[in-house]
Amino acid sequence: MKKLLLLFCVAITFVSCGESDSNKTVKTVEVGFTKEGELTLAKANGEDIITLDIEFSESVYERETGLMYRQSMKDTEGMLFVFPTLFPRSFYMKNTYIPLDIIYLDDNKKIVSFQENAKPLDEAGLPSEVPAMYVLEVNAGLAEKWLLEIGDTITFVKF
Repeated sequence: MKKLLLLFCVAITFVSCGESDSNKTVKTVEVGFTKEGELTLAKANGEDIITLDIEFSESVYERETGLMYRQSMKDTEGMLFVFPTLFPRSFYMKNTYIPLDIIYLDDNKKIVSFQENAKPLDEAGLPSEVPAMYVLEVNAGLAEKWLLEIGDTITFVKF
């Protein structure tokens, strides 16, 4: 009887160990861009620079996650963070895989500060130099390409 019980235990062990971790897959869903409006960047003199498709980040949860976990973003897309008050802001790149330019704007929607070429996954703080109410994130290198300067402005329409 002991031999039969031992044989039974060994058989169960082999059956239960039959599924290895290499056969298991984890399904992930890529976070995609959702066009929620359009944003136009303009020079301080009013000359339009570019119009972008924009996704808004307005709730606490949206502002906390931003572009985290995204694998890519087109150069014609961006995310606009909308805060309820003018305040010194600081962002970081935790769980953000896309290199970004972070553009800080005041309550008049004028550019007041930049953090260009923010490195993916870097958790160092990237502060505004002065208080900001809006923050625009676009692909790294675009602020330079578009020749953005302090005092340039944005306008936007939410759909």
